[in-house]
Amino acid sequence: MPTGANVHSSPAVAANAEGEEIEVLESTDVLPVAPEDYDPESSGFISTERFRDLLEAHGSELDPHKLEVLLALADGNADGKICYQDFVNLMSNKRSNSFRRAILQGSRQLKNSSLTEEVGLGLSQRLVRHVAYETLPREVDRKWYFDSYTYCPPPWLILAITIAEMVVFVYYGLQLDRWVLQVSSPSFLKSPLPYHPQHRAQAWRYLSYIFMHAGIEHLGLNMAMQLLVGVPLEMVHGAARIGLIYLCGVLAGSLAVSVTDMTAPVVGSSGGVYALVSAHLANVVMNWSGMKCQFKLFRMAMALVCMSVEFGRAVWLRFYPPAFPPCPNPSFVAHLGGVVVGLTLGVVVLQNYEQRLQEQSLFWIFFCVYALFIFCGIFWNIFAYSLLDVKLPPAP
Repeated sequence: MPTGANVHSSPAVAANAEGEEIEVLESTDVLPVAPEDYDPESSGFISTERFRDLLEAHGSELDPHKLEVLLALADGNADGKICYQDFVNLMSNKRSNSFRRAILQGSRQLKNSSLTEEVGLGLSQRLVRHVAYETLPREVDRKWYFDSYTYCPPPWLILAITIAEMVVFVYYGLQLDRWVLQVSSPSFLKSPLPYHPQHRAQAWRYLSYIFMHAGIEHLGLNMAMQLLVGVPLEMVHGAARIGLIYLCGVLAGSLAVSVTDMTAPVVGSSGGVYALVSAHLANVVMNWSGMKCQFKLFRMAMALVCMSVEFGRAVWLRFYPPAFPPCPNPSFVAHLGGVVVGLTLGVVVLQNYEQRLQEQSLFWIFFCVYALFIFCGIFWNIFAYSLLDVKLPPAP
């Protein structure tokens, strides 16, 4: 830990935990942190008790908004210590512009009391508060999100994907005159959307397969999980980050099938859905004490039940005698590809609310591993089928 950290008048710099200089917010506040007093072991952490002593001693020198944020940081830390980098991040330009404006120009001040004690809220404000408690483990992040969220832009990505899936399903339901187990229709796989090993050179199929579903039972479970988990996550983390998790899960799912279940087609959005749900559930478990959503154990159990039912349905369908042999039924491996993406890339994204992903070493590690998998999967699809002399089913 550095010998001291000061927040001076603009422009100014402060040293982070690695000794690097970073620009801090415009302010006339000064908050000295001496390691010999607050971090005698030079561990990079300050105990919440000593941190509160620091705030009491120097709180009058701070902007009131920043003081309340730092108090929320102390109150919301369940493990009894505060990372020095967290302090620097809050006092510096590590957050987005809306995050900074919540301190400097926000129309309402952050309260020392919990968000659950806020009264007189409208319906939209109560929804934002509910989403904050559903997805964010720390009170300081929940308060900042509550203050800064404006519904502009709305959570459009997951809604757009869901509507597109419904439209495609209704179209093929009318065309095939079948709503349950559409995959048993001889014309189902003739669509240009599903992945089929005979058409693996058509690159769009590795993504477009999400718009086709085996039947209404398949679509219903995926839509429920996609909306209940995906929309709140998009409201908090934005379309770009949630879209990254979703699309990485979709692509990993189809490539995983092409590598491990080489003769099977793929349909359904389960790769993307399982990436989002797995990332969210892992984030809840990793921050169990901080997550304040109601009935979290029961709801987590229900989510796992839904995932298990959908996965069990996919496994059963894969090994059920196909309606038109020798073409097998769709594979279930895409679900597993989505889970792996959610537990790696997804968790890193959800753990870093409003932080720059490019500064997170773990993000780059998982991203490089994912990119290597994609690269190997592409080469596998180009060369392995002929080298292994795989007997593929005829093209639909």
